Amino acid sequence: MGLFYVILAIYVVIVAFLGYLGYKHTNSSKDYMVAGGNIHPYVMGMAYGATFISTSAIVGFGGAAGFFGMGMLWLTVANIFVGIFIAFVFFGKKTRALGQKYGAFTFPHLLGSHYESTFIRRWSAALMSIVLPIYAASVMIGGARFLEETLKMNYTTALLILSLVVLAYVFFGGLRGVVYTDAFQGTLMFVMMLLLIVLTYKMLGGVSVAHTKLNAMNALVPAALAKQGMVGFASMPKFLSQNWWFVISTLVLGVGIGVLAQPQLIVRYMTVKSGKELNRALAFGGVFILFMTGVAFTVGALSNVYFYEASKKVSMMASAVGGAPPNTDKVIPLFLTQAFPSWIYYFFLLGLLAAAMSTMSGQFHFISTSISYDLLGKTSKDDSGKTLWLARGGLVVGFVVTVFVAYLLPGSIIAIGTSIFFGLCAASFLPMYAGALWWPRTSKSGATWSMVAGSIIYLFMCIFVNAKESAIFGLTKALFGTVSLAGTGSLSYIDPLIVALPVSIVVFIVVTLVTEPLSSIKSDAIGQ
Repeated sequence: MGLFYVILAIYVVIVAFLGYLGYKHTNSSKDYMVAGGNIHPYVMGMAYGATFISTSAIVGFGGAAGFFGMGMLWLTVANIFVGIFIAFVFFGKKTRALGQKYGAFTFPHLLGSHYESTFIRRWSAALMSIVLPIYAASVMIGGARFLEETLKMNYTTALLILSLVVLAYVFFGGLRGVVYTDAFQGTLMFVMMLLLIVLTYKMLGGVSVAHTKLNAMNALVPAALAKQGMVGFASMPKFLSQNWWFVISTLVLGVGIGVLAQPQLIVRYMTVKSGKELNRALAFGGVFILFMTGVAFTVGALSNVYFYEASKKVSMMASAVGGAPPNTDKVIPLFLTQAFPSWIYYFFLLGLLAAAMSTMSGQFHFISTSISYDLLGKTSKDDSGKTLWLARGGLVVGFVVTVFVAYLLPGSIIAIGTSIFFGLCAASFLPMYAGALWWPRTSKSGATWSMVAGSIIYLFMCIFVNAKESAIFGLTKALFGTVSLAGTGSLSYIDPLIVALPVSIVVFIVVTLVTEPLSSIKSDAIGQ
């Protein structure tokens, strides 16, 4: 334990030093918002990946793989193809160019400037400020649960320590501090996951032996999961079954598509000098995401083999600690602490702390800029000092709200909380964001109605229809005495994104075609 605290102290000193570097180079709102726009491709690629992949992926989704098996690897495919290749090659360069055109420092500012709409800017900033704390709290919970499990630390204490450290370096260092620390933490995470997959296969007898054992466990699938379509831990659930819909629509599509419209990731495109740097950053980010998600989901599924050999329980049953209900958020922490010697899982702890802190820093930073810059601040370049301190004030507000939400959220929340935020971003922003990049005929009305329709439909289904998500909020139960207004029908387990995103796309196209395009309005303004 003494060795761990020495290593932890070194880690904190490095993070503090990188935060200090960010602070020394943060002298304007541009420095705070987009890190000055001159970040190295390696730093940008690792910062993007470290912000994208957090304890929600490693602990939350890795734990979900312990319940639902290797089918979770489809999310790795989606993350690589959509979250890295399509995001960087097709969205990144155009977003960076558009951001430079409008002098935009934030995603709401970018959308509001393109569509010449204060309402779009304010709505998107307010929506993200309200909902992002659920995602940030999910990440915070993942880190705190691991601290609780490994160090036998009080959960509340772990939550506060983790969040206060992140608050400190984001408060002073802005986005420069965030990307510097993210690059270091991302490197540490990569080494951790490489070590984790090698040691896991070695412990289980090798790659082929481990997967053979997992394939032989089909008869051990818990009855609750089997009833919902699970057939084994090495395969996908039955096609169109309840578990298939949850894995594909909520976990794979919700996160795989939603990543394209993530405000805290989109701003990373604006931190490099040119499109050429984005191409170079793509390689670093792609390898990083492959290791982070691929290893987490594989190890999560293989944890069933370990737990069964050690205690005759599969991961779902092993996570029901002390008579509590099964909890996906505890699978990975339990596996790491029980399967490996203390010196190894202490290193894993540092990696998971890095994962939590890297993503939380991006989330806190976005909440701060949304509240201060897009809701309360000005866009004037002469107002940079005021904007900088407004951003730091907004950060404190976002921090308090996120910690409060973390106390309220139930167990097995990390993967679901993440998918809610990703799905809401896709339904609300993806059509008009893509339209701003590729469709010159877009209209202000089309963008506005698409955003509002996508937001409202997604939130309505999330709160009142989808059973797993409505159970979190409890409003449907309180008002109607049931978890879902859809009863036990298919809408109760199909993710809201499957309905909300198509509606948002249709509304965007139809309203755009019947209203005056932006190009005409801008031409008329120029003519006058």
